[in-house]
Amino acid sequence: MAEGATGSTVPRRQLGRCLRDLRMQARFTVRAAASALEWSEAKIWRIETGQTSMRSLDVEQMCRVYGALAETTTSLMALAKETKSKGWWLSYADIINEGFDVYIGLEESCSHLRWYEAELVPGLLQTEDYARTLIEADNPGVAPREIARRVQLRIARQTLLTRPVAAPELRVVLNESILRRPVGGREVMSVQLERLIAVSEMPNVALRVLPFAVGTHAGIMSGPFVVLEFPTNGNGQATEPPTVYVDGFTGALFLDKPHEIDRYEAAFNNIWDASLDEWASRQAIRDAMKEMDK
Repeated sequence: MAEGATGSTVPRRQLGRCLRDLRMQARFTVRAAASALEWSEAKIWRIETGQTSMRSLDVEQMCRVYGALAETTTSLMALAKETKSKGWWLSYADIINEGFDVYIGLEESCSHLRWYEAELVPGLLQTEDYARTLIEADNPGVAPREIARRVQLRIARQTLLTRPVAAPELRVVLNESILRRPVGGREVMSVQLERLIAVSEMPNVALRVLPFAVGTHAGIMSGPFVVLEFPTNGNGQATEPPTVYVDGFTGALFLDKPHEIDRYEAAFNNIWDASLDEWASRQAIRDAMKEMDK
């Protein structure tokens, strides 16, 4: 995954959905809302999709234009203050690609991750040398100091899996090709495979390998993706709807419509069921290590 960085992602998204609902209830189009507020349509879109933090006064203005109740306005103004909280990744803001701050914020807040990768070890599971190889290849001509900081950011994300409180559960499927491709050379790849075995034995991680022998499977059509799910509140409702993250060569997609989630969940279940079980997957990784060590 590629690597902006401001604000708290989940409050921003929650506030954006609430303001979008108020706008639609008031029967304002985005253009009409932008005109009434004397803002650009792009600003309305960024707010409603949780791409930016907000001032309480701006929220109050939107609520007034949309005719929101006083108690709703007070609640949303309080939520706006939470959108300005800073994540640990703020210190890397100068090297994070546009939009990836949103993903990091979601990753930090999620309770479950379901991840399918076809070509490369996921960033959460990479060793420093493996990560450095990929980052150098993706950033030709970039100064070594910046490369080092990008590697630090990727490794810092990995503490998510070992934090003492509310570490998310990760289910990940790796295509067998990942095990066979000596990224960084055979020695680097051997250490990376050893890292995969260690991670696969963590209590909150289930790792499977999708062997070449399977043939056709849903991942061929879907490509790599991550499904993120979020904790429930006291009423058993998720604090945030599930989100699918799809990272492309020129940008990323965040999908959260129910039919999109259903399709990717079905794809992941197909891929998961077609894969080797956890024990057999560890054995497949060990076999790949032996090949790398020859």
